[in-house]
Amino acid sequence: MFWSEGAKRWTGRWHFVGVRSATCRLLHRPQSLRMPDLFIVQANVHLGVGCQIGEYVVLGVPPRGMSSGDLATYIGPYAVVRSHTVIYSGNRIGARFQAGHGVLIRELNEIGDDVSIGSHSVIEHHVRIGNGVHVHSQAFIPEYSILEDGCWIGPKVTFTNAPYPQSPGAKAGLKGPHVMGGAKIGANATLLPGVVIGANALVGAGAVVVQDVADGKVVAGNPAREINDVSDLPAYNASLSA
Repeated sequence: MFWSEGAKRWTGRWHFVGVRSATCRLLHRPQSLRMPDLFIVQANVHLGVGCQIGEYVVLGVPPRGMSSGDLATYIGPYAVVRSHTVIYSGNRIGARFQAGHGVLIRELNEIGDDVSIGSHSVIEHHVRIGNGVHVHSQAFIPEYSILEDGCWIGPKVTFTNAPYPQSPGAKAGLKGPHVMGGAKIGANATLLPGVVIGANALVGAGAVVVQDVADGKVVAGNPAREINDVSDLPAYNASLSA
């Protein structure tokens, strides 16, 4: 059981018990929430209407050096946060968010509407995620990454953000990948720091992307090289569905 100063434990059906008062604010009547037997909401967490929170979820964990409630956390309406997920404070998450089991989301991220994060994925701090983004299971998205609207991140994809880890000044130079709208990253691909994946581009499974990918291009291999245009792939050819 996780305990924290100022936290609340929710047990039973609609009752707070066992811990002193905090400033978790529900933006609606509690009856509109589906509550499990046990989860923890830290201070200054704001949940929209219709949220479903699974067992052993922890919401609003303060980052190092801060206290519970120092940063407000907002999770929009109709979110589903499944068991064992941990969301730090300072996040702003839009409507209809979906988190799988055991997801970790660090502090101070901006996450749009209709976003899903698969089981056991990690989103580090200061990440920007647009609307309609899908991040599949066991992906790693480090700080200062950008995922624009509608992009798709396959399972076990790894983003990186440190060109020279543990070198002097490494933290000052962190820069995550930038995945533009509609781009798709295949399973087990690795994106090096700061690369830009163009709009509607496709990165093949297992690729290691070391340089920018142009809009609408297909890349594969290690290092990843351009092999095709997305428009030439029958599965993505708009004329097939016309």
